[in-house]
Amino acid sequence: MLAAAIELVVIATSCMVRDAHGHDYRAALAMSLLYFEGQRSGRLPPAQRVQWRADSALADGADHRVPDLASPPSSNVSVCARTDAMQCDMQVDLTGGYYDSGDNVKFGFPMAFTVVALSWSVVEYGDRLDAAGELGHALDAVRWGADYLTRAHASAGGGEALYVQVGDGDSDHSCWQRPENMDTPRTAYMVNASSPGSDIAAETAAALASAADANFSSTLLLHAKQLFEFAKNHRGLYHNSVPSAAKFYASSGDEDELLWAAAWLYIATGGEEEYSAYIAGATNVGGVRSMFSWDDKFVGAQALLVLQGKLPADGSHAEMKTNLEQFICNLVQHSGGNGGGGGGARLSPGGMLWWDSWNNMQYVTLASLVLAVHADHLTAARSASLQCGGGASRSPAQLTAFVRSQVDYILGSNPETMSYMVGYGSRYPAEVHHRAASLPSIKSSPAKVTCKGGFDYLNKGSPDPNVIAGAIVGGPDADDRYDDSRQNFRQAEPSTVTVAPIVGILARLLPS
Repeated sequence: MLAAAIELVVIATSCMVRDAHGHDYRAALAMSLLYFEGQRSGRLPPAQRVQWRADSALADGADHRVPDLASPPSSNVSVCARTDAMQCDMQVDLTGGYYDSGDNVKFGFPMAFTVVALSWSVVEYGDRLDAAGELGHALDAVRWGADYLTRAHASAGGGEALYVQVGDGDSDHSCWQRPENMDTPRTAYMVNASSPGSDIAAETAAALASAADANFSSTLLLHAKQLFEFAKNHRGLYHNSVPSAAKFYASSGDEDELLWAAAWLYIATGGEEEYSAYIAGATNVGGVRSMFSWDDKFVGAQALLVLQGKLPADGSHAEMKTNLEQFICNLVQHSGGNGGGGGGARLSPGGMLWWDSWNNMQYVTLASLVLAVHADHLTAARSASLQCGGGASRSPAQLTAFVRSQVDYILGSNPETMSYMVGYGSRYPAEVHHRAASLPSIKSSPAKVTCKGGFDYLNKGSPDPNVIAGAIVGGPDADDRYDDSRQNFRQAEPSTVTVAPIVGILARLLPS
């Protein structure tokens, strides 16, 4: 009932405002934050607003106990020997966190990146979020993810160990069940000194440092520092240590995560020498990238360090500034490219930046956040414009207008006249590739939905019984065509990494 009420209110509000002023960014912002409540795992809080969801995965971590955990390599004393004997018999607590997209696995790599994107939105646009009455919800969204990531580190013994995944993608994808009573394996996977994952350890460090910078406790910063040391000292890609992750969120390298984490730690610590030295000594600062994504953070690191404006204007810092500006020029001039060079994106006939047929919207929202914050940086620095090749230039107002065009496309100003944010506007995807949304709520239909029985709902071809409000689906193809089918996972599946950056963008586009 609540989901239906939210839907009706937003539709009515959006239609009313659109006639006079265009899209209702405030309503879209509220819905984007509501989405994260729909993605929650664990025991839901009393203030939970998405009422068709219920507690789920309350035994996550139960396959591990404290005695199974080894202490960091610097000590040969087990965690059990260093703690109370009663605590040593406790199960590990890995409850909480977010389901990453339309399935029921908790993948640590995209979850950590989601927390960074949410935190960045708060750091850059906290005042605007506050003015819109959404800062509390934004901080709640950051906290829900950051608390889980902190437990994933502390429960592994702290120091040089980290839990990085709960659940298995293959077994999860062989079933179609709601998270509240799923019976797929909930195996917990970890990295440590002997089975490293410097990419995911550094990404989690970035998440906790950024959350600390968004006005959280010093405890998060302590965990971030420890994880960064773990990542520096034990290099290796996490999917080699956790093969279960390779098919779903394989990592292409760790140099971007290490630079990204160092940038956030530099900011969160107020410029500690250790992190500025790491940044200055980095041998790979990314070059001109083709995209910004959960697997490629070089653009994010470049943007952060340029925004700070406190590092030397020579060497690798000058290189990063040049690389970032070229990335932005390529985007706004729509000059496509491949690999590590060129813009990577082209413009669809309807005006959407397009990179890939699988969840293209994640790249759109992430690139748009970078453009928005850089436009504001130019304004604050009293720079007249961004100078691009061939004598072309883009003013901050033009960059912001381009960001607005991408957001408006997502919200319905596109050839399909469809909002790709679920629940916003009068027409949006009705068949979202999302287990919880597509199955009856456990509150209204408590009968067990079996592993294979749930596929009847996947294949049903009817609107979702629950509106996953605020979700942004993968989006249309390069020619602006969208197939609203639950089985069309490349276009119809939403993800947390897509929605997190639009929180900041929508706040930025609100009238000041």
